[in-house]
Amino acid sequence: MAGSVNKAMILGRVGKDPEIRSTQGGARIANFSVATSESWRDKHSGEKKEKTEWHRITVWPENTVKVVEDYVRKGDLILVEGQIETRKWTDQQGAERYSTEIVVSAFRGSITLIGRTDNSGRQGGGRLTDREVDDRAGGGTAQRTRGDDLSDEIPF
Repeated sequence: MAGSVNKAMILGRVGKDPEIRSTQGGARIANFSVATSESWRDKHSGEKKEKTEWHRITVWPENTVKVVEDYVRKGDLILVEGQIETRKWTDQQGAERYSTEIVVSAFRGSITLIGRTDNSGRQGGGRLTDREVDDRAGGGTAQRTRGDDLSDEIPF
C-alpha cells in the first residue's frame, strides 16, 4: 500500500533486564519489555488512577544488540523507535499464538537511553551521548570536536 507508515515510538521504563539470544544462523537478538503509564484523576471520585501498558521489544542489528546487552537494565528510562510487527507461532501444545512487538531493525529504528536507575551498571550520570553509544557499539562514527587540530587534513 503506497503512502502508509508503520512506526512506533514509546518512552517508558524497562521491565526486566534484556534477554540476549542467538538464532540458528548466529545472529544475535535482544528482547525486553517496556512499560508506559498514564495517570489521571477520576471525575466522580477524585481518586488518582493509573494505567500501564507493556510493550515487547525485539532488537536485531548486532551493534544495537551490543549496546542493549551492555547498558540497558531494568528500570532504565528508554526511548524506542521501530515498527510494529505481529508474528504467528505454535506453542508446545500445538495451539497457534500471536505476538505483537516493536521491532528495532537496521535503518528502521533506534534506541535512546534517557535515564538510568542505580542498578544499571553505567558510570556517572544517566544519558549516554550519541557518540558514546556509537563508540561502545563499534560504530566508528566519532566526529571531531571544536579545538581538534585539523591542519593535517586541509588540502591547501
